[in-house]
Amino acid sequence: MTHTRRRSPRSALLAAPAAALLVLAAVGCSSGARLSVTVPTPSPEAAAYCEALHKELPKTVTGLERSDSGPDSVLTAVWGDGAIVLRCGVPRPAKMDDVQSEAIDADGVNWLLEQRDDAGPRFTTTYRKAYVEVTLGAEYAHDATPLSAFAVPVRATVPDSL
Repeated sequence: MTHTRRRSPRSALLAAPAAALLVLAAVGCSSGARLSVTVPTPSPEAAAYCEALHKELPKTVTGLERSDSGPDSVLTAVWGDGAIVLRCGVPRPAKMDDVQSEAIDADGVNWLLEQRDDAGPRFTTTYRKAYVEVTLGAEYAHDATPLSAFAVPVRATVPDSL
């Protein structure tokens, strides 16, 4: 024998608003809000290199799709809803003056490494006419793999400063 439980009209009235709130919450979470990225203010020469770089940036990096950031700018780009953020034309980091600072080479492009507290690493190109900064999310704490995706575009558009 199978028993079916009947809902009272009162429980249906209470469940409807709760279900509507859940739907609204789900829509709100996937609203496609744009990540706000601070836009650098480079010299006109550096801005021209950055504009050229912007046109050459990949659509995907380590499987993450390029997404929109705000405000719209040829000086910024984002992949994976902020897991990877690129800013071109940033000021020269003071840490570059420290002879103890760490740097890596990723496919022919040199990058200064800065470890950030409670966040992923930040890399800034060295020996280029415009400084390109790539900030990685915490999931990339010990992984510089995404930098490889930027090597060819950086080498092609931002000349060496040496």
